Amino acid sequence: MMRTTQEKIEEIKTNGYQIDFGNVFNLAFENYKKIALYAGLMIFVFSVILGLLAGGIVIYTFGVSALNEKMLDNLKTENFTGIYMILYIISAVLLTCLLSPFPAGLIKMAHCAQKDEEFHVSTIFEYYKKPYFAELVISTLLISIFSSVLSSILDYSGIKFVGSLIAMLVSFLTFLTIPLIIFGNLKAVEAIKSSIIIVSKQPLVLLGLLIVSFIASMVGFIGCCIGIFFTIPFIYSMYYAIYVSIIGIDSETEFE
Repeated sequence: MMRTTQEKIEEIKTNGYQIDFGNVFNLAFENYKKIALYAGLMIFVFSVILGLLAGGIVIYTFGVSALNEKMLDNLKTENFTGIYMILYIISAVLLTCLLSPFPAGLIKMAHCAQKDEEFHVSTIFEYYKKPYFAELVISTLLISIFSSVLSSILDYSGIKFVGSLIAMLVSFLTFLTIPLIIFGNLKAVEAIKSSIIIVSKQPLVLLGLLIVSFIASMVGFIGCCIGIFFTIPFIYSMYYAIYVSIIGIDSETEFE
């Protein structure tokens, strides 16, 4: 009998789960090899487009003079005051929310690769549609606001280091939110709560896997920095591998 995602979460909440570091890493690495080139190209193109768009907005708002070094120094966040800081925070949160379906598409690409199904450019943008778009945006908005408020309070208290740690902790506890929405069909709040439950049951193993995936993705900086675009997909393969190893997709509890 097929169990729902909610039933699996309840079982994990009560009994926990076991996860093997080596098996998950191998699954993530094998999956990464299948998506590295295509996903890397998509991330590169998307980053270039965003960079051009951001540059255009700066020029349109502040003029061509914004490109000189002195003006760029004035555009640093620590130099923002009053209304500019508020506009910066709102813009950053909105941009993060609007981009939230993009990593969801990368995780879906990892799923297609694991199932030996074809994936295309449209796969990356698959979740810019109902009902996923709204849930992804809501979850990202809630996480961003909660993290930003806590970090800001601690920053203004003069303990910025703690604020940064809190932000990283929130990101760590909620990193399974996206796969829980797109694969588990959970609503935003339920996905966030479920991610916290899952991560809190095996924090050390999961933290170790994420640290390794982050270090591996940074290898792209060696030699030519453009390589980072082709190593970043390893992080999303790791998210996928962790999810299927704990929750599974459809009737499977783990890919062999």
